[in-house]
Amino acid sequence: MFTVRFDAETSLDSRLVGGKALGLAQMTQSGLPVAPGFTVSTRAYHQHLAESGLGARIADLLENVGHNVVGSLDAAEAKIRSWFDEEGLPPPIRAEIDDAYAELCARCGGQSVAVAVRSSATAEDAEGASFAGEYDTFVGMRGADEVALYVRRCWASAFTARSMTYAWKNNISPTDVEMAVVVQKAVNARAAGVMFTLSPLTGDRSRIAIEAAWGLGLSVVGGEVNPDRYVVSKIGLGLVEKTLGEKALEYLDGKTTSEVDAQRRAQFCLSDDEAIALARLGKSLERQHRHPVDVEFAIDRDLAADANVILLQCRPETYWSGRHAAASAAAIDDPAKAVLLNTLRNVKN
Repeated sequence: MFTVRFDAETSLDSRLVGGKALGLAQMTQSGLPVAPGFTVSTRAYHQHLAESGLGARIADLLENVGHNVVGSLDAAEAKIRSWFDEEGLPPPIRAEIDDAYAELCARCGGQSVAVAVRSSATAEDAEGASFAGEYDTFVGMRGADEVALYVRRCWASAFTARSMTYAWKNNISPTDVEMAVVVQKAVNARAAGVMFTLSPLTGDRSRIAIEAAWGLGLSVVGGEVNPDRYVVSKIGLGLVEKTLGEKALEYLDGKTTSEVDAQRRAQFCLSDDEAIALARLGKSLERQHRHPVDVEFAIDRDLAADANVILLQCRPETYWSGRHAAASAAAIDDPAKAVLLNTLRNVKN
């Protein structure tokens, strides 16, 4: 099994599909608005490494790489990336990916449908971990050849200087990372961004915080723009705060940025109704996962106003959730503090 649709039961196996794909499968199977797609499983990754001999070559190379030597790490990254580019996929894996992409195109009513190709490591998006953002995402790929190439480039992102350093810092060998890859219909995003079902500044669980900018969400996730900010109260879903951001640039194709004109910079990129619709989905996801979540989303310009919010990713919020868990553990021997923490925790939903 080299590919798995989001709506398949096996897509709920995190060891097979990784953290990002698991979140997409859970949202899809809960009836939430998710762009269709499939996952190239960790089995394909392992088989490609074994049949091509890349697994052994990478292990040999990394034995001589200084974990804190920038030049050594950069050289290893470049060498491994070139190996993944040069080594074609084993025919059975390539055939299954081609079939899955053709089936996705048919579902979307077109040929050579543009897709996002996104890493989905088994360590990524796990509760209590912070691997999110360490591996690569590519947007706007078209055709089976590009899909196959960028699947391999997602695999190669397990061996960037940044991701290897982060893995070693967390006592994980980069060669132990299991990498699946999401292939998902690209959203024609009018605007996009991130949502936290608590305040990322204070940890207040009675608030939902949204940051958004024009175009694809790469500018927000990558910290390249000052986004618009919205705060919605969980109780009653009222919009309690709006802050206009500069939003000076936008990604339209996933590769290059364009300057945003002054008129659009002066406009909020989300309507109040869209912000509230996002908050409603955020509450549903938090209830489903039983803890605060971090959500990526887009507003699809091709869909009707009442159906244009698309969820791209859902992962556990780790920073404040970890602090809350530590505080709860510390309160066990202090009944008064435990009552207060429990009261604060319940100011949600």
